[in-house]
Amino acid sequence: MLTLQTIADGLVLGGLYALAAVGFSLIFGVMSVVNLSHGVMVLIGAYLAWLLWHAIGLDPLLAIVPVMAAMFGFGYLYQRGLIRFAVERASLLASMLVTFGAALMLRNLLVLVFSPDFKSIAPSYAFAHVRLAGLTLDLVRVAALALSMLLLLALALILNVTRIGRVMRATAQEEVAARLCGIDVRHVYALTFGVSAAFAGASGAIIGLVLPFSPSDDGLWTMNAFVVVTLGGVGSPAGALVGGLLLGLIGAFAARLIGPAFPNAMMFLVLVAMLLIRPAGLLGNAWRARA
Repeated sequence: MLTLQTIADGLVLGGLYALAAVGFSLIFGVMSVVNLSHGVMVLIGAYLAWLLWHAIGLDPLLAIVPVMAAMFGFGYLYQRGLIRFAVERASLLASMLVTFGAALMLRNLLVLVFSPDFKSIAPSYAFAHVRLAGLTLDLVRVAALALSMLLLLALALILNVTRIGRVMRATAQEEVAARLCGIDVRHVYALTFGVSAAFAGASGAIIGLVLPFSPSDDGLWTMNAFVVVTLGGVGSPAGALVGGLLLGLIGAFAARLIGPAFPNAMMFLVLVAMLLIRPAGLLGNAWRARA
């Protein structure tokens, strides 16, 4: 029974990891940009949900919609106003340095506005739970997992069914051909950043319900996203889901079998093993035909 409880806890945590990482995977798949400010975008979403809950009493689950809208606008402007120049005028390595610098500035801004203390979102139902077949299920965590799955499914439909999704995939596969077909590649890249930021914000709002958070957590969420992409593969919600669930299970079993201080060590051990055995991840690169 303890093993089943560990699996349940790992799957819930893995769903959060998957949702938090899918935007990182999307940007890397379309633009080959490693966005080192991704973790702070997740935290901005958490703080926006916390602010809406404290200021106007908006339920954090309902706050996902305005948080995603706000973060989409932020991500679009962020790419058009900063990332574009780093990529076009310098190199992809320069974009990593720029996003790292932006992450530092945004983290310090969060400290200045919200203080470095841990915060959490605790509505009236935050501690509700139910027992099912001997398992104790936290209703908030179950709701968080369900929302994560729904959002990942929505992104998969956007990428595979809608016109903008097809345009993103075409741009990722062959940028020059996309330009020759009349696609505004700059606009597509900005939309990609906007979608990535929106899903990062949604994951932050859900994470705020489940875990305490502080500005110093941005590096952790960026690293988690990198590990998830390495495990599952680049560019698809399915890859993020596989990688996130694996990471959640690894963390849960490491905490149970070895100790609560060792999940990160196991995470990096699995990361190194995956890079040696299958660098493209379990599902491979979803879009690019070239390295």
